[in-house]
Amino acid sequence: MKEPEQELVKKAQNGEAQAFGLLYDTHIEPIYRFVYLKVSHKADAEDITQQIFLNAWQNIRRYRHKGFPFSSWLYKIAHNAVIDFYRSRNVRADVDLESVEETAQENRIDQETDYNFALEAIEKVIRQLPPNQQSIIIMRFVDDLPTKEIARILEKNEGAIRVIQHRALKRLKQILKNA
Repeated sequence: MKEPEQELVKKAQNGEAQAFGLLYDTHIEPIYRFVYLKVSHKADAEDITQQIFLNAWQNIRRYRHKGFPFSSWLYKIAHNAVIDFYRSRNVRADVDLESVEETAQENRIDQETDYNFALEAIEKVIRQLPPNQQSIIIMRFVDDLPTKEIARILEKNEGAIRVIQHRALKRLKQILKNA
């Protein structure tokens, strides 16, 4: 029988590394995917994801369940880590298409499934959106998070998230129409 997530969180808060390991195993893929879609470089995404989980482990005692899944807290850490990544490098978060195409071409060698190729195509289109729209589209449609949870992660109200999502979808439609 699978242990409820909040029980694992409590155990991790009491210093049980094995419980945190189970939380890590559950959330590593979606958090990595979120980071990778934001930074477009495998090594950077791996480093940032490692730092996210290190920060989570170091600060797990501060986590308080507020009616949202544990993943919301991890996404908040991930969102801030991506912002810090770009700040520390003084790089604009919206990468130019040429660099995205180079990254996509580099990664294509490692990709073996149709899913990865589709993800790459989606990434190219999403990269053309402003950073806040990118985050919302990834969290909502790639990671399937509810609007309420996204609003909490990004510290915005649900209405603002819906407006940004609507604008992002409208922009994506324009991009795809012009492609």
